[in-house]
Amino acid sequence: MHFGGIYEDEIVGKAYDRKLLRRFLGYLAPYRRLAVASLLLLPLIAAAKLAQPWLIKIAIDGHIVSGKMEGLPLLAFWYFSLILADGFLTYLEIYLLQLMGQKVMFDMRTGLFAHIQRLSASFFDRTPTGSLVTRVTSDVEALGEMFTAGIISIVGDILVLVGIVSIMLWMNLKLSLVTFTVLPVLIYFVFAFRNRMRTSFREVRARLSNMNSFLAESIGGMAVIQLFNRQETEQREFTRLNASYRDANLPVITWDAALFAAVEALSSIAVGLIIWYGGGEIISGTLTFGALVAFIQYMEKFFSPIRDLSAKYSIMQGAMAALERIFGLMDTEAAPGKIPLNPPFSKGEAPNANHTVLPPLTKGGRGGFSPIETIAFRDVWFAYNSADYVLKNFNLTIRKGEKIALVGETGGGKTTVTRLLSRFYEVDQGSITMDGRDIREMPLQSLRRRIGVILQEPFLFSGTIAYNISLGDVAARSRMEQAAAMVGADRFIMNLPQRFDEEVRERGVNFSVGERQLISFARAVAFDPEILVLDEATSSVDSASERLIQDGLKGLLTGRTSLVVAHRLSTIRDADRIVVIHKGEKAEEGSHEELMAVQGLYYRLYQLQFKD
Repeated sequence: MHFGGIYEDEIVGKAYDRKLLRRFLGYLAPYRRLAVASLLLLPLIAAAKLAQPWLIKIAIDGHIVSGKMEGLPLLAFWYFSLILADGFLTYLEIYLLQLMGQKVMFDMRTGLFAHIQRLSASFFDRTPTGSLVTRVTSDVEALGEMFTAGIISIVGDILVLVGIVSIMLWMNLKLSLVTFTVLPVLIYFVFAFRNRMRTSFREVRARLSNMNSFLAESIGGMAVIQLFNRQETEQREFTRLNASYRDANLPVITWDAALFAAVEALSSIAVGLIIWYGGGEIISGTLTFGALVAFIQYMEKFFSPIRDLSAKYSIMQGAMAALERIFGLMDTEAAPGKIPLNPPFSKGEAPNANHTVLPPLTKGGRGGFSPIETIAFRDVWFAYNSADYVLKNFNLTIRKGEKIALVGETGGGKTTVTRLLSRFYEVDQGSITMDGRDIREMPLQSLRRRIGVILQEPFLFSGTIAYNISLGDVAARSRMEQAAAMVGADRFIMNLPQRFDEEVRERGVNFSVGERQLISFARAVAFDPEILVLDEATSSVDSASERLIQDGLKGLLTGRTSLVVAHRLSTIRDADRIVVIHKGEKAEEGSHEELMAVQGLYYRLYQLQFKD
C-alpha cells in the first residue's frame, strides 16, 4: 500500500444487476416470512396514499364549492385516519425491512468471515488487511442501507405510481396525457445517469478500501514510524489517499444532485401543465375544481417517490458495487481441503460442554490417529512467484521421534519447508508424504491437528492468557498449567495479578516479546502435537529463558517428531540430523560432529557465529 499502491484494490469490471440480485436473493430466502409481511403491507400503504387526494376532491366538489357543511367533518375524520394509517403502516414496513436487513447482514458477515478463514496463505500474502475489513464491514453495511432505502419498498412505490396513473387516466384522459409528456425526459435522465453512477460507486468502494488498508498498516507499524520520525511522510501519504477517496465521491455527489434537480424541475413543469391545461378545462366546464386539486396532489405523490429516486438509486448503485466486491471475495478459491469450523468460543469466556471440540490428544495414537512413522519430501519444487523457485528438488526423510534441524542463510528456504508441511502452500512439483500417503489427500484439519507450530513472531489474541494458550479447546485448557510450567511461562504468569486470567491486549502489547513467545510455546505444548515445528522459536527470548525452554522441550520432544529452523546453531547441536539448505537445495546432512568434520557450509556457518 505504501507509495506505489502495490495493494491497489481492484475496481471490478462490468456487472449485471440481475445476476447479482439473483444471487443476493438466496440470502433472503430464510427470512421469506418477513419479506412476505412487508409485501402484504405495500398495497395497504398504497391505498392509504391514493385515497387521500380523492377525499379532498369529494370534500371540495361535494361540500366546499356548494357550501354544504353536512358530512364535511366525517370526511376530515377519514382523511386524518388515512394519514395515521399511512404513518403506522409505513413504520411497520420500515421496521420489518430493517429487521430483515440486519439478519441478512449478520449472515453475510458470518459467511464472509468463515470463507476468509478458509483462504490460502498466498491470498493473504497479496491482499491487505484493510481491504478485507472493508468488505466485511463497510461493504456489507451498504446492503443494510439498501434495505433502508427499500429494495422491497420500491415495489410499493411502483404500486403507488401505477395507482396514480390509473386514477388520473380515469379522471381525465387528456389532462393526464398532457401531464405525462415530461416522463420521457425523466426516463432519459435516469438511464443516462445509471452507468455513470455505477462506475463512480466502484471507484468510491475501491478508494475506501485503500485508505482502510493504509490505516491498518500504519497503526500496526506506529512504533516504527515514530522511531524513524516518519510522521510527516505518513501524513502526506494518508492525505493523498484521503483526497483520492474525497475526489472519488465528487462524481457521485454531482450525478446525485443532477438527478434530484432534474426530477424537481420536471415535477414543477408537470404541475404547471396541470394548472395551464386544467384551468382551461375548468373554464370550459369539463373539469371540476376538486378534480384539479386532486390532480395536483396526485402529481405531487407521483413525483415524491421519483424525487426520492436519486437517493434510492445512489444507495442501490452503492449496494450493487458492494455486492460485486463481496461476491468477488466469496468466489475466491478456498485453500484445498476446506477446514470445517467448530462453533467459536468467546475470547473472554471459558469453554463449556455445549461446544463441539475434537477428541483430546494423548500419546501414542493421538486423537484417534495412527502415529506417523515416516515423513518424506520427494523431489519437492516450490516457488512463491512463478518460476522463482525457493526450493529445488528437495528431498528429506524424517522418521518418528527424530529431531531434524534446518539451517542455512536467510531466504534459503528453511521456513518454506515447514509451511509446505502444514499445507499453507501446495508444492509445485514432487510430493510430501506421511507413511506413504500424500498429505494433499489428507483432510486439512486432521493434518494440522498432528502438527504444533511455534513461529518466530508470536501472535496473541485479545482476551486472556488462558484463552491464548487453549484457544478455546477443552483438552488444551486442561493441560494449560502443566504446559506453561513445562516451558517456563509460569515464572511470570504466576506473578501476574490475575494469573492465567490476566488480560491480553491487542497483539499482546502489554507483554514483552519474550513473554509472548513463552505463551506461544505453552500453546503448542497444550495441544500435545505429534509433530512439533519450531521456526526460529527461541530467537526472541533471552538466554536464561532459552535454557529453561530447552530443558522443558526435552521432555516434550521425547517420542515426538520435531523439525527445528534455527539461526542459533548452539540450540540444535543435539539434533539427530542437521540439514543445511543453500539456495533452495539440500547441501549437507548429518549430525553436528559429522558436519563439523566435513568442514563444509555448516562448518563455515558455525565458525562465523562462534569466532572470537
